[in-house]
Amino acid sequence: MRNIETVLNWRYSTKSFNTEKKISKEDFEKLKAILQLSPSSTNIQPWHFIIGHTEEGKRCIAKGAQGFFKFNESKIMSASHVVVFAARTDADESYMELLSTQEERDGRYPNAEIKKQVYQARKIFADIHRYDVKDFQHWLEKQVYLNMGNFLLGAAALEIDALPMEGVDLKALDEEFGLREKGFTSVGVVALGYRDKSDFNSTEKTPKSRLPKELIITELN
Repeated sequence: MRNIETVLNWRYSTKSFNTEKKISKEDFEKLKAILQLSPSSTNIQPWHFIIGHTEEGKRCIAKGAQGFFKFNESKIMSASHVVVFAARTDADESYMELLSTQEERDGRYPNAEIKKQVYQARKIFADIHRYDVKDFQHWLEKQVYLNMGNFLLGAAALEIDALPMEGVDLKALDEEFGLREKGFTSVGVVALGYRDKSDFNSTEKTPKSRLPKELIITELN
């Protein structure tokens, strides 16, 4: 396995993809596993992913990169694969039951009492954000961003380049894929593939820049 610091220094937001190089079927399955296995608060998993890898599929996603966002159209179309990250707009009782049923099926509960406790704990946290903090949908979207960060690191570990994009028309993507009718809304897009030699943003041409550790980290003694 590659050194984690090496992986972090290797990855960057790829602006130009090699159109001749495609992600293998084997690595594609690994990428899907990363999406599925991401952590989330209370294991609520409030996400859905739409992946395009054919010209037609990428063209559908590129409908979110028109008008003001047209600068991202070529990045979507030149990528090997493109992922739309979507968040649930709610997590009602039926969804909570779905999670609980799946966890039981996967052997997460040693007994019925533990199952009840986990179910109640998840509902308590959801209700805190729904009624007290009043940021429930935002809280759900935070979990999707957690997944996206996990996904970027996982892709880099596989030596697959990625470009996370918020510069897309989220309403257009919602309409293209009927997301709102299905109880979801898009929050961002990640294009995947392999860096092209012409990419101006490559770390070989523009070294990675981050604030120094002593400025952002406080160690408690």
